[in-house]
Amino acid sequence: MMTQYNLAQKLIHAHLTAPAALEPGNEITIRIDQTLTHDITAVMSYLAFEQLGLDRVKTERSVSYLDHNLLYVDNKTPDDHIFLQSIAQRYGIYLSRAGNGICHSVHYARFGIPGKSLMGTDSHTPTAGAIGMLAIGAGGMDVAAAMAGLPVRITMPKIVRVELTGRLRPGVSAKDVVLEMLRRYGVKGGLGRIFEYTGDGVATLEVPERGTIANMGAEMGATTSVFPADETVQAFFRAQGREDAFVPLLPDEKCTYDEEITIDLGSLDPLVACPHMPDNVKRLCDLPCIPVQQVYIGSCTNASYTDIKKAALVLKGHHVHPDVSLTVSISTRQIFRELLCDSTITDLIDAGARITEIACGACCGLGQAPATNGVSVRTSNRNFSGRGGTKDAFLYLVSPEVAAATAVLGFLAEPGAVLDDLSPLAAVREPAGYHVDDSMLLAPPEDGRDVEIRRGPNIKPLPVNTPPAERLCADVSLKAGDNISTDDITPANAQLSSMRSNIPLIAEYAFSRYDPDFVSRAKEMGTSIIIAGENYGQGSSREHAAITPMFLGVKAVVAKSMARIHRNNLINHGVIPMLFENPSEYDGISLGDRLEIDSLPDQIVKRRVLIYNRTKGISFSVRLELSDTEVAIILAGGRLPYIKLYGGSNSDNK
Repeated sequence: MMTQYNLAQKLIHAHLTAPAALEPGNEITIRIDQTLTHDITAVMSYLAFEQLGLDRVKTERSVSYLDHNLLYVDNKTPDDHIFLQSIAQRYGIYLSRAGNGICHSVHYARFGIPGKSLMGTDSHTPTAGAIGMLAIGAGGMDVAAAMAGLPVRITMPKIVRVELTGRLRPGVSAKDVVLEMLRRYGVKGGLGRIFEYTGDGVATLEVPERGTIANMGAEMGATTSVFPADETVQAFFRAQGREDAFVPLLPDEKCTYDEEITIDLGSLDPLVACPHMPDNVKRLCDLPCIPVQQVYIGSCTNASYTDIKKAALVLKGHHVHPDVSLTVSISTRQIFRELLCDSTITDLIDAGARITEIACGACCGLGQAPATNGVSVRTSNRNFSGRGGTKDAFLYLVSPEVAAATAVLGFLAEPGAVLDDLSPLAAVREPAGYHVDDSMLLAPPEDGRDVEIRRGPNIKPLPVNTPPAERLCADVSLKAGDNISTDDITPANAQLSSMRSNIPLIAEYAFSRYDPDFVSRAKEMGTSIIIAGENYGQGSSREHAAITPMFLGVKAVVAKSMARIHRNNLINHGVIPMLFENPSEYDGISLGDRLEIDSLPDQIVKRRVLIYNRTKGISFSVRLELSDTEVAIILAGGRLPYIKLYGGSNSDNK
């Protein structure tokens, strides 16, 4: 009898590099068809790829996007962009030029194919699940390995069926669907899970709406999210002039799931993620009147044609409140052109909106920072403390319709507070045909071996760790709380992001917003260990959050739990991820305590490590949730020395 697969299982099974039971918890290896990188994570990935000695990427399609840091505050970022363009020509990678658009939005429109696998150096890579791709966010080292044709190791997740029923009411959006998911699951409830969206409600959602939901699955810690490649996806491909690339992909009729939930779309109200976590979700109608100083409509999450068009409908005939600064950034050059042609941009300007760069920008703290203690209402995906570039600001996450109404009234408001009739919002649809102009997508030459790679003075070599010592004596350089994000570890703004190709320089700012004394303390200690609470390393995939502490001498992180991508990044750079056997023992460890571990390599192999706290005179145990391959990577000192040690394309199959 033929096995009946759900959609996620079907995608994974098609990409297995070795036979494996698709049972939750099993380690499996999969083939990656496509990769994407963006400018502030790409340099480390390509520096790693260079060391593998290949003449060309081994993937079907790899794309380098210049889309995050387009604020050239000095020479560093333009130097990086020139480096990335030369790297793309040298190794057979497509390059999306600055101004062409945000990686996730461009990729599923111009390169994505249902049924293919995609790995990207950004946690929101699962956006491409909107068209039926197996799309996974990862660190730069993992993407370098994927570009080299090496299989990717993942732990088989549980597959959660999310049945969507009914239809969204006018004024309620796909953003409210994923905020409802966050309300139910929290910021770590998606760990070890794939969310697969099914039900008659799916057909009511267009591809960019599905992209919003898949995008913010990352905020729950999910491995990825996926929608079927159905008639709606086919229509989107037709509008993009790519119908020949469409492949229908649906779950089998009698498939099963590990878990199931239902969301009635018609019952949802406008929701708000309140400061300072994406899962701090409230109904807007339950919140008090909150005055606002800034509104930002944009990001990879909510800057599609329909998102901007709906916001413009709310704004039309009104003007931005005098106390509010409204900025709008559209996700792609293609969409910007459509909005120019139908006068939507004119409506936005007439209402007092400022149109900013076609880029990620404000979402990740690159420009448009809020005022001191300011309230910023945003359509982006994260609202961690400091995420917008101002540590003491308060960020609220909402739909574009709510953001527009807020901009008009000066306080958090539903679109019905501005529009008497909401039905025009429901009538907004994606274009039946987009103008296609791929002139800002640069194809690589057939043979790039003669291309000179151009390196600016800010591009420094990728630091490589050493194997763990037989005996580790290290002090506690940081005692961190719960939900430490990669923004806490390596803060983002235009100046700091321009430093990411220079680890010695950006390491000087590690934990600078969370603990300004960390760097000097870590340097004085020489060798140290970080102690943390729940969900350590949540948020962005930026592997700098693993590399910079490693560069400063951190040998291990002991936490109550860890985010998936950050855990993998620690392993890839030879930092040992340890989990408390008894979480209550976290309370007995203090900053500066001297910790000692004997026979460390042997204990790593056994996945149980006994740590003696010499300062307190007590011992505690930690567990290492590592596969055999991950143990070998740690013992080699990280993924790069591991690949070199075991050689070529067979290294991850040993």
